[in-house]
Amino acid sequence: MLVYPLELERDGKGWFVCFPDIPEALTSGRTKAHAMEMAQDALETAMEFYFEDHRPVPLPSKVRAGQAFVELPASLSAKVLLLNEMLAQQVTPAELARRLETTPQSVQRIIDLDHVTKIDTIAEAFRVLGRRLDFQVKRLPALG
Repeated sequence: MLVYPLELERDGKGWFVCFPDIPEALTSGRTKAHAMEMAQDALETAMEFYFEDHRPVPLPSKVRAGQAFVELPASLSAKVLLLNEMLAQQVTPAELARRLETTPQSVQRIIDLDHVTKIDTIAEAFRVLGRRLDFQVKRLPALG
């Protein structure tokens, strides 16, 4: 899963959150806990901008010791990586549909962030792009 570091700063009315890697994701909260909840939503919402604009999503930088972070859900992380690979290879949704031997509408659902897609379907999309979706188990960064 993609783990994005964030900057959490106290402001006059609560806590302000920004993501160095995703400048569109800005939010705040009354309490630190509320700001962290809002950060998850802000990061996931910002991903929609990249998908709508057909722009590569910046991958997260390394989380420093003690730095706060937000982890994207596995399904969203896989879709971000798929979008980035499609853009890197200049493969359109129509071309991906042809390679998958499916309809363009099916591919639109695969890259729709609001649509639940089976991980096997995403893995198959990577396969026809000449890539393999891989998993690892990692220790989470320590919270500050």
